[in-house]
Amino acid sequence: MLKKVFVSPDPGRSRLRFAARAVLGIGLAVVVCGLAGTSLVGAIIGGLAALLALFTVTDATVRGQAVTTALLPVAGLPVLTAAAALHDLPVARDLTFLAVVGAGVYARRWGPRGHSLGVFAFMTFFIAQFLHATTDRLPEMFAAVLLSVATAATVRFGLWCYERRRPTPAAPAPPAGTGLARITTRQAVQATAGAGFALVVGQLVSGDRWYWAVGATWWVFVNTTSRGETLVRGFRRVLGTVVGIGLGFLIAVPVAGAPAPTAVLAAACVFGIFYTAAVSYTWMMLCVTLLAELLYGLLGVLGPGLLALRIAETGVGALGAALAVLFVLPVTTHAVTDVWIQRALRCVHACTAEAAARLAGTEGADPAPRVAELEQLLGRVRLSVAPLVHPLSPMHGRRRRARRVLDLLDDCAREIRGLVAVAADPEASHDARLAAACWRVEAAVEALTGGGAVPARAGEPRAAEPALAHLHDLEQALAELAAPLRTPSGSRLAGA
Repeated sequence: MLKKVFVSPDPGRSRLRFAARAVLGIGLAVVVCGLAGTSLVGAIIGGLAALLALFTVTDATVRGQAVTTALLPVAGLPVLTAAAALHDLPVARDLTFLAVVGAGVYARRWGPRGHSLGVFAFMTFFIAQFLHATTDRLPEMFAAVLLSVATAATVRFGLWCYERRRPTPAAPAPPAGTGLARITTRQAVQATAGAGFALVVGQLVSGDRWYWAVGATWWVFVNTTSRGETLVRGFRRVLGTVVGIGLGFLIAVPVAGAPAPTAVLAAACVFGIFYTAAVSYTWMMLCVTLLAELLYGLLGVLGPGLLALRIAETGVGALGAALAVLFVLPVTTHAVTDVWIQRALRCVHACTAEAAARLAGTEGADPAPRVAELEQLLGRVRLSVAPLVHPLSPMHGRRRRARRVLDLLDDCAREIRGLVAVAADPEASHDARLAAACWRVEAAVEALTGGGAVPARAGEPRAAEPALAHLHDLEQALAELAAPLRTPSGSRLAGA
């Protein structure tokens, strides 16, 4: 787990910039709220609003990100008003919370913007429970949210908008005809059912902190599609929470809400949340848990009993998510995995063709956006295959096959990156053999995704020319993929 976080590649230092900008944006938001005269509660809700604005907005273009950020208060403030108005009406509050859960998940069908607005709406209701918001606090909370989102936007789009210098990746939308296009409806039902279980059982565990269970269920469903993905994410959430609670006894409890050390530690937690989010959900949850403990220390309510309750409520939420994905409109792991592997393979061919066109001097040929799309698709493959490669998976044969598939897909991506780097060299020239090699790549991809026979690699020596060498190794990786993808072992990984 340590290696995954600290050794994982960070092309262009994007994760480092993402995390550093978050610390700057959230820190400035809290300072602005303080200068505006808000109370500690206002500063906390402002900091959390800035965190969400910087973390959840993932539109493909900077313009799209700016529009979504501007819409966050439109989604969040009405929910905050409802949560405060229903504070003393438990039944209406609970039913409204479940409605927000369902609507928030269903909104994902409108892409990254729907996802961001759904998350912000849910978290606004959640934060209202966390801070025991009542209607008399609404003016201060409204001001804190608006000031913080504006400050976060200023940092993101004005002071440090590093995205403007990067190519815009194509969003890998799920293909139609597989059932994935309608997955948001299934997940909305599943999340609402799981949250209902978490809400009821969570209130039996604690009448004050029951919302932790609902929050755990919600976040288990974020960025997952199949039942396997959701179960693995639930396990990782519990593990990250338990480890974070252990660190809380060593760090947050002794600090006891002292302002200066709490501010430094909170900044470190924010950095950790943003830096680890893309590579390790367990580490991210560890940082989230420690941040929550520090905030409770500021509010003066942190203690061993509260930490133990946090573990119990998280377990309830993870259980609710697990029961929902197992018994309410389940989506199998393999159905999802097959789709993403096929999409990744077709993108491999598209990257190859675009790079070859660039080498041939075709005007406008640019493989960079295709490479960015391939990276996103491989991320989706890793997420969908995670249940099969998990160390606790009892299906050892499938686990070995899945790991082999991931290794070979990573080999393909590495050769594609090398080929694109060669194509970017203005001194590189077209070789007539490139066209033949690209045709062989296309034939291999078509065979892997269509069920045909994969052409065998001839035993010719590896070419000396860089572009041909990368294509040679790419062909080899595609040929080797046939074995793990086609081996009958009770389940398929792609196109068999």
